[in-house]
Amino acid sequence: MSKVNVFNFITLNGFYKGPAEDISWHIHGSEGSELAIEGLGSGATILFGRVTYTMMASYWPTSEALRDNPGVAEGMNSAEKIVFSRTLKKPLWNNTKVMSGNLVAEVKKLKQDSDKDMVILGSGSITAQLAEYGLIDEYQFMVDPVALGDGTPIFKGISHELDLKLKKTQAFRNGAVLLTYQAVKKV
Repeated sequence: MSKVNVFNFITLNGFYKGPAEDISWHIHGSEGSELAIEGLGSGATILFGRVTYTMMASYWPTSEALRDNPGVAEGMNSAEKIVFSRTLKKPLWNNTKVMSGNLVAEVKKLKQDSDKDMVILGSGSITAQLAEYGLIDEYQFMVDPVALGDGTPIFKGISHELDLKLKKTQAFRNGAVLLTYQAVKKV
């Protein structure tokens, strides 16, 4: 059985995006790139919602991405990707499978049928939906040293308490902190 992990950037007050989809405050420099390359080297399948997938697909395959961040670009472009969308009919990016069925049922099946781990990058809406059903095993949050007056909370819409156990912390020179939590499964 495979695991589903999350990696997302958030503000000090828990937003993964600001008003009008703003993510300009996600700036992590070389340390963030090294962390991304390490994560992409795990061989996990990347899970996306349509909005994040479209944004990533418009950047990572470009010559600009290959020039500015070749290691991350190579990893993103070669990774196996799944995008969950009811509107996207065909992939916009190589190594992508589009799934339009019920998100929760599809992820349960993927976890059951595969030994290959999966990671959600960004895609706060599917993070919240899968957290609601206890389908996420580990959360990694890069907490940026910024607070926004408004935005979209990472766990928007969950209806119950989410218990997490802190596994690891890592501080970065720019003031960001990576927090790694394991989901506590209730019996």
